[in-house]
Amino acid sequence: MFEKISIVAAKSRSAVTLLVWGMAFIMFFGLFFSACLVRNDAYSKVAPGIWRGVLSLEEYRIPVHDKDTIFSMHEQYKPNELPFNFEVKYLDKDRFYVEIINGAERIRVDSVQYGWDRSTARDTFAFYFPEYQSYLHGQIRGGAMQGEWVVTTKANYRIPFYADQGKDFRFTTLQEKPLRDVSGSWATLFGTETDKTEKAIGEFVQEGNRLSGTFRTETGDYRFLEGTVQGRKLMMSAFDGSHAFLFTGSIKGDTIEGEFRSGRTYRTLWQAWKDPNFALGDADSLTFVKKGAEALRLQLEPLPGKSWAFPGPQHLGKVNILTIMGTWCPNCRDEQVFLAQYLKEHPEIASKVTVSGIAFERHKTAEAANAQLEAYKKRLNLPFELLYAGEADKTAAAKLFPGLNQVMAFPTMIITDKQQRIVRVHTGFDGPATSRYPEFKAKFDQLMQRLTAE
Repeated sequence: MFEKISIVAAKSRSAVTLLVWGMAFIMFFGLFFSACLVRNDAYSKVAPGIWRGVLSLEEYRIPVHDKDTIFSMHEQYKPNELPFNFEVKYLDKDRFYVEIINGAERIRVDSVQYGWDRSTARDTFAFYFPEYQSYLHGQIRGGAMQGEWVVTTKANYRIPFYADQGKDFRFTTLQEKPLRDVSGSWATLFGTETDKTEKAIGEFVQEGNRLSGTFRTETGDYRFLEGTVQGRKLMMSAFDGSHAFLFTGSIKGDTIEGEFRSGRTYRTLWQAWKDPNFALGDADSLTFVKKGAEALRLQLEPLPGKSWAFPGPQHLGKVNILTIMGTWCPNCRDEQVFLAQYLKEHPEIASKVTVSGIAFERHKTAEAANAQLEAYKKRLNLPFELLYAGEADKTAAAKLFPGLNQVMAFPTMIITDKQQRIVRVHTGFDGPATSRYPEFKAKFDQLMQRLTAE
């Protein structure tokens, strides 16, 4: 930009002339850089606005280029990296929070820390997900973060993490024309490389290159997924502090074939196709009551020296809801939030109903599990009790409820009438990310209206 100036006759120039040139030079550069740099004194810590975060599931290797490879010199999605977006928002100059973005969902994270690491002379950050006992932490320099995601309830579970400020795309900025519009419902099988497949229904909404949706299964849904369609390739991801999901696929005629990754270790293949007759099992029939076991009896010791029984005095003459759940489970969280909201919106029914969360936790001690349950209840403002029942395990849950044929999902909701007889067992939960959520809410309300009126 600037040509080298050779001063040949410097000795013939006066000291005044040199001073003038020097001052002009300094003023020019001062004006140039002041025009390029924009000061922002509205925050004192992490840069506000949209960030693009990435979880590195594996060490990056240069991909083999074939007809399906998405490649750009500037914005290339790297295989085995799980992207997500978040926004930093300030309450005032010093206080801020973070919103994790997955499609239409925003997860507010208020538990944040910002500090200074003397050993590295770097600013540090930590974003905590208290419901799920996990956090993002690391170092930050300007508009870049680098660190890891840690799940404290799993042994040595850490995934490298980095983020860049100001990048509002998820996978790529490319806009390659999609091979087709994949909007609608897709019959899906997970685990196609094995002898044991799992049924699912993919629910997709495509707008140009943007793709959102979820997968419904018989044990719950994959919540809010967001991604892109580029040519014949599609990619979707979600990160909520508990789960990290990455779906990739290739459109081949009327089918989609791809890979699903969950966190650091789990991966499987999936295939989807259009089939209007494809259906999942009935959520109200997958788990059922064994003959002669309609009357529910339950005994727990949630705290040392304390016991809880069903039925107890508080259950007599009321409709009772028991949810088999865990604070580590996002589908369970969706169900707990729904129940709390329903009771709040229907006070005339709430006075005739009891709700109890029977919790199976990943903590190794009852003390740690109960502390987590107390914090979870307070954070979600749940107007009902949560009771520790043991470690997170479906077999352990089934032993506690021998009257059921199985416990195949967290959550599982058991509803009794006023005589403590089981009238419905609902497996899994079609949450707000699915098309079935409005139907579930309507059927639940109808049942509550009928049972409380009897």
